Amino acid sequence: MSKYIFSICLLFTVFLIQAQEIATDTVKKEIRKTKPKTTVQTAETITDSVPVKKDRYGLRVGVDLYKLTRGFYDKDYKGIEFVGDFRLTKKYYIAAELGIEDKTTDDDRLNSTATGTYIKGGFDYNMYNNWLDMENLITVGLRGGFSTFSQELNSYKIYNPDQYWGEIPVNTDGAKYTGLTAAWAEVAVGMKAKVFNNVFVGFGVQLKLLLANKDPDGFENLYIPGFNRTYDGSFGVGFNYTVSYFIPLYKKQVIIPEAEKKAPKK
Repeated sequence: MSKYIFSICLLFTVFLIQAQEIATDTVKKEIRKTKPKTTVQTAETITDSVPVKKDRYGLRVGVDLYKLTRGFYDKDYKGIEFVGDFRLTKKYYIAAELGIEDKTTDDDRLNSTATGTYIKGGFDYNMYNNWLDMENLITVGLRGGFSTFSQELNSYKIYNPDQYWGEIPVNTDGAKYTGLTAAWAEVAVGMKAKVFNNVFVGFGVQLKLLLANKDPDGFENLYIPGFNRTYDGSFGVGFNYTVSYFIPLYKKQVIIPEAEKKAPKK
């Protein structure tokens, strides 16, 4: 799993660098075409001729393709997750996810099905410095998650320390437990790249810590919607692969620090 995530990270990084190099070369060519050959320009003229740069602000909404397509090859899983973020400042974004999951987990001693909904909310910080008008992101963020779900005990085996009479048969007289809840915190790391106008693809990895968990009577939650597999502990891992659409709402002028304005040009 880790080598696939590393490969995807490497491909996204190469994509971002190449995309911005192409954009820079294009702008340089346009400048060469439009630059006067005989006109002597003063520093004030050059400064005034530079267009004011503005960043776009708005809402980005999308869907997790990993969860959406997982049901095609995993007969024990059904689910969908919607993702969204809103740009607050140049670097900070409000982010949220909303999803539904139905997952059957087959353990050594029991088989259970978890069904429920979840919501996650928090923020992302963009660590990537874009060139020109690019809008790619490499983010790290925090989330708080909450899930409400039910557990259906499909079958279970009773442990018998005395193996003289053999293994006790599997009991299929299961029960359904409703009104279960769980809450957790997670650190989310991800990347998003603009592939078409306003269309972004991205992927992310989440490290989760379970804070509260209401177990059914007689056994523990093996799978929690939104949190994923519990692995008999408080830690979990998540992964998503998203496609999203950016809805621009307004623009803000990019303020250049005075130190950069006064710096001599080489």
